[in-house]
Amino acid sequence: MGTLNLEAVLDELYTTPPSAFVARREELAAAAKAAGRAEDARRIHAARRPTLAAWAANLLLRSRPEESEQFLELGRALREAYETLDAGGVKELSEQRRRVVSALSRQAAQLAREAGHKLSDAAQQDVESTLRAVLSDQDAADRWATGRLESTLTPPATFGAGTTATASPPHEHPGPAAAPPPSRKETKDELAERRRRRQQRLEQARKAAKAAQQRLRDRRAEQADADAVLRQARDRQDRARRQVSAAERQLDQAREALQRADQEQREAEERRQAAADALARAEQAAHEAAQEVKRLTAPAR
Repeated sequence: MGTLNLEAVLDELYTTPPSAFVARREELAAAAKAAGRAEDARRIHAARRPTLAAWAANLLLRSRPEESEQFLELGRALREAYETLDAGGVKELSEQRRRVVSALSRQAAQLAREAGHKLSDAAQQDVESTLRAVLSDQDAADRWATGRLESTLTPPATFGAGTTATASPPHEHPGPAAAPPPSRKETKDELAERRRRRQQRLEQARKAAKAAQQRLRDRRAEQADADAVLRQARDRQDRARRQVSAAERQLDQAREALQRADQEQREAEERRQAAADALARAEQAAHEAAQEVKRLTAPAR
């Protein structure tokens, strides 16, 4: 803890699963206190446990930094574009926005599963709500960009509401008479300039959305490749386990056969020894009988 930056510690804490958050927080706070960093310990202890959806959103930001940055850029481009778009342009960007939010929310759910926590349908909807808020509202985008959300973000009722600056009412003061209305040529030029800016913003938003979708496709392809490699590794592991099990069975059978052979050998040796003893006794008896016959048949003196 003595060599760790407090901000890095908090970042790590907010990507800790909610079920382990409190224990980890107390551990880090105790380490900071033991290192003589009382203020850091106080800030760590003040951290609030995030909801499951907020944790998944934090995890997405930290685990997919490139996609997250593109998503934030897309939000900025969309908010600018929505200020001047017509109904057709708004509809087109809304569809792109829904696709990107859906794809990113699935990535967040996948990351949560890999971390051992499956998101419920309600939690998945909360993640989508947070991502829609990030696209719609600058304040929500800034809060998500910290990676320390504690609860779900809610998007405004109207896209971009609260983020578009409204002009302040002009101050009334004495002065010269109001300027004459612009000429027709000036009005046409202004309309043309607004259309040009609107088209430029639309193109920027389209490019940002396209780049974000491409990144998501790339990540999906990488995920699919990783899944395939994992399946192959699991298949090899299963085969190896079966081979080990078969070898272990064969080894057990060989050991049993060896034990039987050892027993049979001991019994055979015992039988051989018994036979050898019986042979020795028979030979001794035969020798004694022969000696007796010889003694009895010898001529008397």
